[in-house]
Amino acid sequence: MAASDKGKAILENAYRLSTPDDNKTYYREFAQSYDEDFADALGFVYPQTIAKIYSAKAVAEDIPVADIGCGTGLVAEALALPARDIDGMDISSEMLSHAAKKSLYRRTYEIDLTTDLSPICNDYGAVVSSGTFTHGHLGPDALTNLLAIAREGALFVIGVNRSHFKSLGFQETLAGLARVRRISEPSLEEVRIYSKDDHEHSGDMAMAVSYRKL
Repeated sequence: MAASDKGKAILENAYRLSTPDDNKTYYREFAQSYDEDFADALGFVYPQTIAKIYSAKAVAEDIPVADIGCGTGLVAEALALPARDIDGMDISSEMLSHAAKKSLYRRTYEIDLTTDLSPICNDYGAVVSSGTFTHGHLGPDALTNLLAIAREGALFVIGVNRSHFKSLGFQETLAGLARVRRISEPSLEEVRIYSKDDHEHSGDMAMAVSYRKL
């Protein structure tokens, strides 16, 4: 199977995942070849876009960074921060293991965003994510959970698949958090997920949401 065909198969099957366990099992098989067979083959530019938005909005205090759903470390590669300034977090131990080989992170955590995040230190100056809020099992409640790991004033740059953003109530949740002064008024930017136009999901878009914890 050609690399582009492998990437398309990875993507199509990933869109069918519905539980945390589904994700753990699924990505176990592809961790070692994910960068080449998926990201490179399909033009997965989402991580670079989220990194660019962070870099444009961040100030010196917006570290350390928590890279949520970090996978193999594509956002961290694009950020090019010293490893001491960024931690990687993912539900897949295999993806984390592959990311660790790149020496991108101070440390890594295997986490499920639907569970208690209190074991994670709560002093992050920024929280970023690309590709995590894509499948049905992660709704906007996870955004509320993530506030617990960040200090006051922390910058959030979170990518959410556009279709899920609309159907799962992300906008309403964000508006509610802003209304009760838990976050600043969110800034929304529609961004491309893929740069290549040769597969069924080439036109998929994401909402890049930026705000600060109050």
